[in-house]
Amino acid sequence: MRRLLEFLRRSRRAAGSPLLPKRPAGPACRRSTILVLALTSSAIAGDLQPAGLATTRGDLDVRDQTRVTAVTRPTTDFSKPEPFELMQGGAGTSEKDVSRDAFSQSSANITFEEEGTFKLGNALFRKNWVSSPSSTQASDGLGPLFNERACQNCHLKDGRGRPPQGDTGTTSMFLRLARDAGSAEEKAAIANRQRLNFPDPVYGTQLQELAVPGLRGEGRMRVDYQERKVELTDGTVVSLRKPDYSVTDLAYGPLDPHTTLSPRLTPPMIGLGLIEQIAPADILSHADPDDRDNDGISGRPNIVLDGPSGELTLGRFGWKAQTASIRQQAADAFAGDIGISTPEEPRHWGDCTAAQAECLAMPNGVQARLGPVEAPTPVMDLVTFYSQNLAVPARRDLAAPDVLAGKKVFYAIGCVSCHTPKFVTRRDAPNKAQAFQLVWPYSDFLLHDMGPGLADGQAVGDATGSEWRTPPLWGIGLTETVNGNSFFLHDGRARSLTEAILWHGGEAQKARDRFTAANAAERDALLKFLESL
Repeated sequence: MRRLLEFLRRSRRAAGSPLLPKRPAGPACRRSTILVLALTSSAIAGDLQPAGLATTRGDLDVRDQTRVTAVTRPTTDFSKPEPFELMQGGAGTSEKDVSRDAFSQSSANITFEEEGTFKLGNALFRKNWVSSPSSTQASDGLGPLFNERACQNCHLKDGRGRPPQGDTGTTSMFLRLARDAGSAEEKAAIANRQRLNFPDPVYGTQLQELAVPGLRGEGRMRVDYQERKVELTDGTVVSLRKPDYSVTDLAYGPLDPHTTLSPRLTPPMIGLGLIEQIAPADILSHADPDDRDNDGISGRPNIVLDGPSGELTLGRFGWKAQTASIRQQAADAFAGDIGISTPEEPRHWGDCTAAQAECLAMPNGVQARLGPVEAPTPVMDLVTFYSQNLAVPARRDLAAPDVLAGKKVFYAIGCVSCHTPKFVTRRDAPNKAQAFQLVWPYSDFLLHDMGPGLADGQAVGDATGSEWRTPPLWGIGLTETVNGNSFFLHDGRARSLTEAILWHGGEAQKARDRFTAANAAERDALLKFLESL
C-alpha cells in the first residue's frame, strides 16, 4: 500500500495536484490484507485526495464496512454456491430466459419511469445517423469519416464485436492509431495527464474505413493469421492463430512511421453502471505496482484526468482502462466511431485531421434550434442512462458439480489474482439501482502486463504497450448465444476460451502454465465454470 500511495503521489505531483501526506513506513502487506488497511487507515490520505482516487471509502459506516469486508472475502468452500452468487449483477440482475437478447435487458430494479428512459436511450443507441444535410432534421451529422452509423452496429446485440472475416468488413472491430511522445513538450503533456498518446498526423486516432458520399474512406484493415500449435502436458494439441495487422488502400498518403496499430474489439455493454459505482478505494486496494507481495502480479491503475472536473481519477473503462466514466466513453465513441459531436467532445467533423481538407470542408449536422452540437445533452443523458442500466444476466448451473469443481480450479491456478470475483458498490451511488449492490464482475479493473504475445506496442496513458485492463468475465458464457461466435481477447484472435487462456503471458504466465499442466477433467471443469458466468 505504501508503494501504491507513492505511485498516486507521483501522479498528482505530475498534474500539479495536492500531495497525499506521507504514510509512516511499515512492513509490506500481502494483497489479502490491503483492503482492510486501505479502509481503516483514513489518516493515510487525509482530506486532500480527489474523490476519484480516494484510498478510503467515505460512504460506509463501521458496521457496513465490516459487512462488505466479510462478503467480498474470497471463498474457500467450493462444495456449494456462495450466498447471492446467482445474482451476479446484484438486485438489477436479469432473470429473463436465455436468448439472443440476454444482454439487452434493463436492470431489474429500476423504476417504471426509468424503464421508459431506458427504452428511449435504447432507441438512440440503435439510431442510424445520416450525412448532412438531410431532411431528417435531428439525425444528420454522420462522419464525414466514420466506422459505423449506429452504436448498436458495433456493439452487436449489446454484446462483443467480431474480427473481420473475408469480405464481411471490420464492423465492430477497428484499429487505434497512436504514437508515443516525441518532443519534450509532448512528453510533458503525457506526464501531466493532458494527453494519453498522440494520433497519426494524417489519419488521426483510428482508421475510418467508411465515408459520406463525395469522400473516400481512409483505408482497409488487413489481418493475416498464422496457426501455431501448442501441446498441453497431457498431449492435447491446441492451435492458436497469431494475427498480423496492416492497412491497405490508404487514401491520404502513408501512415507516420512511428504510428502503431492496435486492434480493438467492441466489448459487451452489460453491467457498466455497476462498474462505474465500484469505490475507487476497493479497486486501488488490489493494486501492487511493485509486486511487494512477490506473487508475480503487479496490477496498476491507469490514472487519467476527468474532463468535467479536471481532477485526477481512476480509469476503469476501455481495453487499457483509459476512460473514467460511461458518459465520456459514449462521447468518445460518438466522435471517433460515428463522427457525431457532443457537449463532451464537440468535434463536428469527428476524427478528421487538419491534413484532411476535403473532410473538413464537408457540412456538419449542427442545427441552431437544437444547440451547438450534433448530439446535445438530452441525447447524451439518454444514451448514458441506457448504457448504465443494461443488466447482467443471472448465473446458470452454478450448483452443478462440474461447475463447482471448475470454480475451485479457477481459484487454485491463480485466475482470481487478476479476475477479482466480487465487489460491493457505493452506498451513495447517484442511482439507487446501482447503490450498495454485491456484484460479481471477476475483474480488478487494473492494468497487467500480459507478455509479448498479446502486446500491441501502443502506450495509452499509464498503460504500456504490453498492458491491458483485466476484462470482466460476467456474461462470457453467453457469447455464443448472443453474438453467434466465440471470439475473445482484445482482437478476437481466440476462437474459444481455451485459446484465450493459452494466450495469457506476462503476469498471467503462471496461471496459464498451471492450466496447461492440468488434466483434461480439470480443464473441462474450469471451462464449465466460465460458461456458467
